[in-house]
Amino acid sequence: MPAPAFGLNRFDFGSVAAFAADVRRAEELGWDHAFIPDSQLRRRDTYVMLAEAARATSRIRIGPLIANPVNRHISVTASSIATVDELAEGRALLGLGIGDTAVRLAGLRPARVRELEEATRLARALLRGEAVEVGARSPARLPHARPVPVWIAAGGPRMLRAAGRVADGVFIRVGTSPANLEAAVEAVRAGAAEAGRDPGEVALGVVFHTVLVDEPERALRIGRAMAAGYYEYSPTLFEAPGLGWDGPPVEELQQHVSPDFHHTPDLEGAGRLLDFLPSAAAEAFCLHGDAAGVTEQLTELLRALPVFEVVVLHPVPDPGHEAPGAPPDYMGLVAREVLPRVRAALGDAGR
Repeated sequence: MPAPAFGLNRFDFGSVAAFAADVRRAEELGWDHAFIPDSQLRRRDTYVMLAEAARATSRIRIGPLIANPVNRHISVTASSIATVDELAEGRALLGLGIGDTAVRLAGLRPARVRELEEATRLARALLRGEAVEVGARSPARLPHARPVPVWIAAGGPRMLRAAGRVADGVFIRVGTSPANLEAAVEAVRAGAAEAGRDPGEVALGVVFHTVLVDEPERALRIGRAMAAGYYEYSPTLFEAPGLGWDGPPVEELQQHVSPDFHHTPDLEGAGRLLDFLPSAAAEAFCLHGDAAGVTEQLTELLRALPVFEVVVLHPVPDPGHEAPGAPPDYMGLVAREVLPRVRAALGDAGR
């Protein structure tokens, strides 16, 4: 069983040059993908950053994870990622989603499922160089079209099915519970079948929040915050793992975190609000513990579900925000102590 490609979505966002240098280092360390969140009120312009990273690297794949059809019209996004792909010589990937934090911080509404589905269709057509009817005087066409794959990041069942219908690939974001992961894979495949597509043609990826923290109790507190982050947007994800929410209403607890449980700078403080959640909740929604523990959990998941082509490891706490207790070199630590062991365990040590 070959190991998947591994991606990272947190880098040094302090400047354009710092981001490019950090992505170049990731490439040297053996990471396969470098992603940047498209969040205009939290960091610099996504496509300027990606263009500089493209010029600084030669192998690693790059792209936004995730962009959305709310902050920019999808034709603008398609034009931007095609330009980046030209600089990267075919290494770009476009990751789309409904737009959570990036949209909410601007006082906007996240895209509905149907809106993202239509935006994905339009982006794929434009990137293939097709003429598309958009209601203008003449069909729209992208003169510098490039065959950039368009993926959707999804967690809810309706969005997963829609992604299966229209996307080149799907980043599944439902935590680490095998029950939720299996249900998500089936939803994507069902969506592909609905659209008359071969489900095997839709690439599958997964995003795992990774609490790389040596102290077990601290890892558990932060893991509870990760579980609450999933619950506040998709409470049904607690059902398949057999979990309950036996504490104060999540709306009440949200008053104590900003902007949400996943992105609050005080993850431990958030976790202390959630002592009513069992340790199983943390285990169902993130990888957690020291490097050896994370390696074991990740290997077990990928052996049980050998369907993922790309695994994105989302560092928690976020080293880019100088969160207390964040690993000083998450990128290097995982590249040295986790990825080689996982690849070896999956029979792909020579990747």
